[in-house]
Amino acid sequence: MAIKINPTSNIAKLIIVVELILVIYLLNTLTVSVYRGYQIDRVIAEYEAENRRIEDENRQKSEDYDYFSSPNYIEKIAKQNLGLINYGEEVIILSKKDPVETIRENEAAGNDNKLNEMNNAGKWWVFFFDRNGIVQ
Repeated sequence: MAIKINPTSNIAKLIIVVELILVIYLLNTLTVSVYRGYQIDRVIAEYEAENRRIEDENRQKSEDYDYFSSPNYIEKIAKQNLGLINYGEEVIILSKKDPVETIRENEAAGNDNKLNEMNNAGKWWVFFFDRNGIVQ
């Protein structure tokens, strides 16, 4: 039994090789297009995230603008910086001094006798609880 080679089998082999090359080309094209689609989707996601960030920033700036242009804020700044006092309001000025400085000032003002007469526990009591106890 001898194997006969048909001339059609050479043509069939050629067609199979051409089809194989065509399939490889189509797979390559498909792979490239899928990868490009992935890259485009990634870029779109980045731009959407940036758009959300910009929207949040714009919303925050809009809220800040509304707050800073409100009459309440303008009145608050006028009271703090320009000394505005509305009718019927009283101004209370709080000292930012340290209690130790207050005691030293009181000592310098002539209250040192009263402080010197106190025992150590009394001085601590005045320091922590009765800051105005020295001043009368």
